[in-house]
Amino acid sequence: MLIPFLSYLNRQTLIFSILNLLYSILNCLLSLLPTMNSSASADPPPFDPSRPAVPVSYPIKTLADLESRSYFDSFHFPFNKSSVALRNGRCLADRPRMLVCHDMAGGYTDDKWVQGGSNPEAYAIWHWYLMDVFVYFSHDLVTLPPPCWTNAAHKHGVKVLGTFITEWDEGRVNANKLLATMESARMYAERLTELASALGFDGWLLNMEVKLDVEKIPILTEFVSHLTKTMHDLVPGSLVIWYDSITVDGNLIWQNQLNQKNKPFFDVSDGIFLNYSWLEDYPKSSAAVAGNRKFDVYVGIDIFGRGTYGGGQWNMNECLRCHILIVTFAPQTNVALDVIKRGNVSAALFAPGWVYETKQPPDFETAQNRWWSLVEKSWGIMQNYPLELPFCSNFDQGRGQHVAIDGGQVSSAPWNNLSSQSFQPCLNFSGDPSSDSIQVLVDFKEASYSGGGNITFKGTLPEVGYFSTKLFHGGLLLGDLPVHFTYSAKLDGNSLIGLSLEFSSAVEGKISVLLASRGNTLLTMTQFSSKFNKVIMPRQVMLSETDPGWVILESSISMNGFTLTEIHALCYSESSPSPNPTQYFAILGHVRVKTPGQNVVFPPSTSWLVEGQDIEWTSVSQKSKTLSVKISWRLKDGNASLFPKYNIFVEKLSNQDVGKQEYLGVAQVEAFYVFNLVVPCGTSNLKFSIQVCGVDGTSQPVNDSPSFHLPVERS
Repeated sequence: MLIPFLSYLNRQTLIFSILNLLYSILNCLLSLLPTMNSSASADPPPFDPSRPAVPVSYPIKTLADLESRSYFDSFHFPFNKSSVALRNGRCLADRPRMLVCHDMAGGYTDDKWVQGGSNPEAYAIWHWYLMDVFVYFSHDLVTLPPPCWTNAAHKHGVKVLGTFITEWDEGRVNANKLLATMESARMYAERLTELASALGFDGWLLNMEVKLDVEKIPILTEFVSHLTKTMHDLVPGSLVIWYDSITVDGNLIWQNQLNQKNKPFFDVSDGIFLNYSWLEDYPKSSAAVAGNRKFDVYVGIDIFGRGTYGGGQWNMNECLRCHILIVTFAPQTNVALDVIKRGNVSAALFAPGWVYETKQPPDFETAQNRWWSLVEKSWGIMQNYPLELPFCSNFDQGRGQHVAIDGGQVSSAPWNNLSSQSFQPCLNFSGDPSSDSIQVLVDFKEASYSGGGNITFKGTLPEVGYFSTKLFHGGLLLGDLPVHFTYSAKLDGNSLIGLSLEFSSAVEGKISVLLASRGNTLLTMTQFSSKFNKVIMPRQVMLSETDPGWVILESSISMNGFTLTEIHALCYSESSPSPNPTQYFAILGHVRVKTPGQNVVFPPSTSWLVEGQDIEWTSVSQKSKTLSVKISWRLKDGNASLFPKYNIFVEKLSNQDVGKQEYLGVAQVEAFYVFNLVVPCGTSNLKFSIQVCGVDGTSQPVNDSPSFHLPVERS
């Protein structure tokens, strides 16, 4: 036994000696390269917002920066303006409301990249129809919502608030400076109002989470009052919401209800966000204190379950027998929501990113849909669309694996950009895919007609021969003009897809209409004439010029005086109903609804002024160099707000031949920053094209779009 042990020791000693020698050699080599070594370990240069760089969203961290208005001198400021006006009016509904406070991983993660990032798994929210107000939250002094959140929320009729917060020791120093005098309080309030107005969001959540001397309370009340007044003056319909923290005594004691210790702040603002540790009778008692403003009381629920009523999250049990994770549909969040609803006040969900941060199984999309479906079951739908025309959705969630324009794929690179999010369908989530004959999902892998999303339908048609699922819950009052419906589809085999519409009228009640797909008119009428009040065959069927696999169907209907209340997808087959199971597969690419007079007229390219700024060339090798440039454009005479976004392309031209159009990205403002574009040797000229997109989802041909030519700098 002793000899093998000694042999083992000798082997270990030899290995140790060799490793020691290698370590000495490495240290010697590193000592010969002091410059390279120090460069590798050096910290990156500090962020300088005045320098040209890839546009990002960022918070304001000091009162000095807030006071100096330095943010407006930033290179990034023009890119951070939201471009989508709030839909559905400025006034909050007179009913219990839903406020959602995002607080996801500290904020400014994938969403900070204004022109989009490269992570197709980036966090997103697409259940906007379940909320009224969205708060972007971080623990920085002034949290400015990235424009992608404001654009997506505004499209769906949801107001967006930034956050002003003072907390811990540094926060108390900031609070005392802010509240030094009445004048200083008003000045900082005006700075916050100016920021919200300039960036296009709708107000502030005030979180003064520090202890103050009682002498500061009148100044704090003036700060809240002046901010509320200036916001209302400059941004009609704006909100300033007070977080339940400090009391009128200056003490940091969360009340968890509306009472006389926090009501003075409620009285001079637009609402109060109550802390999470409330008791069952607190919502009802808070409503009594609020009186006719009871819906301005937002009772908090922390989804992580930190001291919150009901525990947040949801109940999860593991079925050891079958090794399958089962989610019981009795979430703790719903327990709290049900109590709040009985109290007849509003709710505030804090940190729904819990689903994403904790990697709830089986995957983010499924867990997200499941969690929000339970919120919907308890609270109901808050937003309806379409409410106005034109209306268009390509089902894009603002992330994906590719990008398509008018049926043709222009990029195969993974991406994320919530600004690109389209109107989201309110798909029902059953929780058990096996219970549905047809599986319905917003898909990123199958082909898209526009953007990076679609709705994919796959499975087996039921015995009745068709399957229907709701896409949109609307409230569109129709006039005397006919309404045109256009949609794109990819159909496999005998699979067909139509649009089922529900209308209501005070005089004639409810009417159902089927806009059928292509196919045999007689068979369609035979199958559906008894199930719908009207069956309309498409007046025009076309194939996409860029991808003939896409079928584009157009139908028209006149329903003067009726309200369009629901849009459904109807899946069926030319061979159904059939005694045998019928396999089904279809992709819905987009849906567009508009009247005849709403066709977008694109200005000719000569109507635009396009220029390049901050041009920087960098030599990479003898074979290539890189270019960074800010491209900006504007209409010489006209209103560019009619055009919500622009697709950016580049052609690398040489003296010998024409270059290929390369997709660079999308812009929501009239500027785009090209960063480190690789320009091969032999390229003589770069042509940047700005493809103009209309509010109805159409886009101008690239060759007819405004452009900017840049000669390549010679070495």
